[in-house]
Amino acid sequence: MAEGLLRHAGGGRFEVSSAGTRPGHVRPEAIAVMKEIGIDISGYRSKHVDEFAGSAFDLVLTVCDHANETCPAVAGHGRRLHKAFDDPAALAGRDYFRSPAFLDSVDK
Repeated sequence: MAEGLLRHAGGGRFEVSSAGTRPGHVRPEAIAVMKEIGIDISGYRSKHVDEFAGSAFDLVLTVCDHANETCPAVAGHGRRLHKAFDDPAALAGRDYFRSPAFLDSVDK
């Protein structure tokens, strides 16, 4: 979601990559919520931070405390910012219970 939002906001002015410390898959709830605001992330895939080992970044933005504490693959590259978000995918229950949490993440 963050990658889609940043790509959209940047309008092609900068390159955006995203990865996680525990990637899984792009959640259908995330795709649906982003589609509601006009951003298509259906072609995105979850990537592990190790895919970017050795890459240089001007800015590294972490969006969960675990990533902020354990991202050695990006340590020491450029400026680093952290903004913690609750992980909507971590909520238990059916998709329709989690969807509002995904929307809340976009609104923040």
